[in-house]
Amino acid sequence: MSEKKMTSSRRHHLKSLILQIALNWIEQEKKDGVAAKEAYMAENCPAPDTSGDQAALMELCKKLHAAIDKIDEDRYDIEAKVQKADKEIEDLKIKVVDLRGVKKPALKKVRMSADSMLQALLGSKHKVTMDLRSNLKQVKKEVKEEPTEAVGDWRKNIEDKADRKKMFETS
Repeated sequence: MSEKKMTSSRRHHLKSLILQIALNWIEQEKKDGVAAKEAYMAENCPAPDTSGDQAALMELCKKLHAAIDKIDEDRYDIEAKVQKADKEIEDLKIKVVDLRGVKKPALKKVRMSADSMLQALLGSKHKVTMDLRSNLKQVKKEVKEEPTEAVGDWRKNIEDKADRKKMFETS
């Protein structure tokens, strides 16, 4: 049996339907969260009684300040505990890595020029060219030049050499 492939328009339509349903769920979760928060606040935090004289209101303010201070202390203590637990978790992670050891990945052979390596290391902002051939010492060949006067007529040279040969033979 061969499976039929879904057309791109059908796939796009289904994807948009799924996204629409997910969007509706997220909106419903937000509404439920707001309703739960309002219900909790109505149940546990009744509206303060502001009726009464100034002394009663000042007493109410003092009680509220005392409650806020206590909650701030509790929050600080909880934050300290969380930070301590996070530090312990980090230390344990480091110990696990130390015990397990770090596996070095097998290196792959990469063909790169020196310029592309420097660009990868330093980033594209730095323009460093490393043309190694240009840094090599230039060696110029010495051209041996014979004096041009000596070239002259070849017959004369042969006669001179014949005279030398006779000079050696006679001695």
